[in-house]
Amino acid sequence: MEFAFPWPMSQGEWLAWSSAVVTLLFGLLLFLAPGLAFRIMRLQVKPEKTAAIAEGRGRMSGFYLGVGLCCILLAQPLLYMALGFSWLFTAFGRLLSMMSDGANTPFNWAFMVVELVLAALPLAFVFGFVA
Repeated sequence: MEFAFPWPMSQGEWLAWSSAVVTLLFGLLLFLAPGLAFRIMRLQVKPEKTAAIAEGRGRMSGFYLGVGLCCILLAQPLLYMALGFSWLFTAFGRLLSMMSDGANTPFNWAFMVVELVLAALPLAFVFGFVA
């Protein structure tokens, strides 16, 4: 069995693929430079709780790397759907936090817009809004 890299062929595939690439880049940032990624996300690790860095490298980067890489390498509509819904629920979780946890800041609004765009790109392709 021969493996061929599935290069995007349509505009919709390019949009979904772009979301997967951004997801993969976020994962690489968390995996290779969790301290920098935490600063970008405005998270702070306590000196006595250095295991939080392991959460960034492991749990947080694992989702981004795994789903992003699978979407890029396999280019299957159901994988793109999983990617889109994952970003959509990420944005929904941020919205809930903004409403109930007092996290209504410009930073959270900006990141929620980014998450909604990253969700919309693959979902628009999967549901046929963009061919």
